[in-house]
Amino acid sequence: MRWIELGEGVFARRYEHLDQTLGLVVGAERCLVVDTGGDEVQGAEFAAAIREITTAPWLVVLTHAHFDHHFGTKPFQPCPVWAHERCGPAMGADRATWVANFRRQHEHERAQRLLEAELVPPTHVLTGEVSLDLGGRKVTLLHPGPGHTDHDVAVDVPDAQVLFAGDLVEQGAPPSIGPDSHVEDWPHALDGLLARDPATVVPGHGEPVDAAFVRRQRDELRRS
Repeated sequence: MRWIELGEGVFARRYEHLDQTLGLVVGAERCLVVDTGGDEVQGAEFAAAIREITTAPWLVVLTHAHFDHHFGTKPFQPCPVWAHERCGPAMGADRATWVANFRRQHEHERAQRLLEAELVPPTHVLTGEVSLDLGGRKVTLLHPGPGHTDHDVAVDVPDAQVLFAGDLVEQGAPPSIGPDSHVEDWPHALDGLLARDPATVVPGHGEPVDAAFVRRQRDELRRS
């Protein structure tokens, strides 16, 4: 586990398991947590690591409903939890599958942690985009259209030219295309992210990348 500082008060936290990347944006009055991990143990570790950086009250945004992005939310409670309006109904749908996967891989402790994690639904929802004031810093939560899921949310931090893309972008492996993905629409969603003119894009899995990487991944999806 390690922090990457992407700009003043903007961080990515990297995890070896699933090559996952979570995010943090710090303002003068509050901070924004971008995804919370796959179970309450990871969520508690992430929360403690954030408290070493800032004591500001936090808000959480969930980029989508896959288990590894939201089952760590309980340790952050109570706080506002933002997501797309279609995220809540989709949460938990993949839990049993991943519990079974972990058991097949003899990762029984990880399976049990996921099985016992409390599902915390969003308290605030968006359909298109919403601006949040963190105190001297505004961030935009946006749904660029269907792609990895039909409810992906990205986080634009314009003053740092950083954009957290969730699993709309993946580094180190091809984009994860599942039964709930919309491959034909995905390149258009990436166009929407690129229109924000980010210098750095943080994927849900892998190392931060630049806009050129996102353009290449968009073009690969168009050919798939």
